[in-house]
Amino acid sequence: MTIGMRAIGCLAAAALLATTGCGGDSDDTEVQDQKVEINIFWWGGDKRAEMTEQALALYTARHPNVTFKTHWQGNQGYYDNLATQAAGPDAPDMFQIDDNYLTEYAERNVTLDLSPYVTSGALDVSRLPDSLAKYGQVGGRTVGVAGAENTPAMVYNRTLVRQLQMPEPTVGMTYEQLFAWATQITEATEGRVAGTMDPSADYKAFWLWLRAQGKELYAGKQMGFTAADLTTWFEMWQDARKSGAAPPPEVIKEANGGDVTKQLVVTGRAATSFMWSNQLPELQGKTEDELALVSYPGDPKGQWARASMYWSGFRGTRHPDVVVDVMNFLVNDPEAGKILGTERGLSPNTEVRRVVSEELKDPAARATIDFENAITPRFGAAPAPPPRGHAKIRSLLTSAAESVQLGKRSPKAAAEQFLNQANGTLAT
Repeated sequence: MTIGMRAIGCLAAAALLATTGCGGDSDDTEVQDQKVEINIFWWGGDKRAEMTEQALALYTARHPNVTFKTHWQGNQGYYDNLATQAAGPDAPDMFQIDDNYLTEYAERNVTLDLSPYVTSGALDVSRLPDSLAKYGQVGGRTVGVAGAENTPAMVYNRTLVRQLQMPEPTVGMTYEQLFAWATQITEATEGRVAGTMDPSADYKAFWLWLRAQGKELYAGKQMGFTAADLTTWFEMWQDARKSGAAPPPEVIKEANGGDVTKQLVVTGRAATSFMWSNQLPELQGKTEDELALVSYPGDPKGQWARASMYWSGFRGTRHPDVVVDVMNFLVNDPEAGKILGTERGLSPNTEVRRVVSEELKDPAARATIDFENAITPRFGAAPAPPPRGHAKIRSLLTSAAESVQLGKRSPKAAAEQFLNQANGTLAT
């Protein structure tokens, strides 16, 4: 058992021992009358901290009895620190979490059950896309509310495509169509720019490819596909590399980690990168060429409105009603939405998103919102949030894909090894 897992176990015990942990000792008058300090913890950089604290200051201006004790840090080590803090005397009442750990925290009874608040309307999710609201449910309970929304998007170099007088990629194009288009890009640039990044190590690309075939990445606490499925995925990208549609392994590897500064669409090594839609402004800031968004290849019904991160409450909080009211404010208040902008992603509330869009001056940020608004109606149903072990499985997939990219293993051998390791991870 890792240090982080032991800390989460202590965290769960602390939540279960808390005498006011189930929301029964608090009522709506607390939001208005009693002096309350809410301890809130999140990860992010200086810009996120500044915006979040401004939004919380607005809440305090409206509810002078409620103040905040804020803590934030970078993503590295965040979950170890969250578990340690929550197991101690100064536990966060409210914290940021993502789908790498939402299921794990919920299954360990760490998170506050938000379902009664959703039922009563105290936590209003009526203006969130249905699939986004449901993506915060684990075991039939709402345990997190989306702090922002994003969806996978293929970012392409529009300037290059237009210079080459090539058609721009379209929503719903197949992978075969992408490869044919990409090969033409590679040939037209005499190999200087590959037509497309190879996302075979990208779990979200693989997941959407599976969903287009009626399968899922997960089926409960097992992987939802066969070794033959993953072999086909690896072989498809192996063929793309051989044809020149995708770049060589050493170029692909530099972008596999997800670092925005190393994405091939901004380094000029490929005409596309497979990213999240809300990353467009940051990517655009790294290149003078105009970038644009399109959905990943395949039917967009394979995509869903995904929470880039959630707000969850600690089950042991002494102020559950206030915590929920703060969540409701951050998600649904237009003024809070204007302050928070798109730094975490797009507002999960579609009405707030429109208000924010009208005031945005950054063309890339507006393009992100326009893309999300246009494609959201075509999304399919959300899957269950990933099970415990998702972060490890993402790492295993990257290793398996890179072993194929670098010629160390055949697609079949890499797929079989991955599936054995992944199912073993889910079984522990």
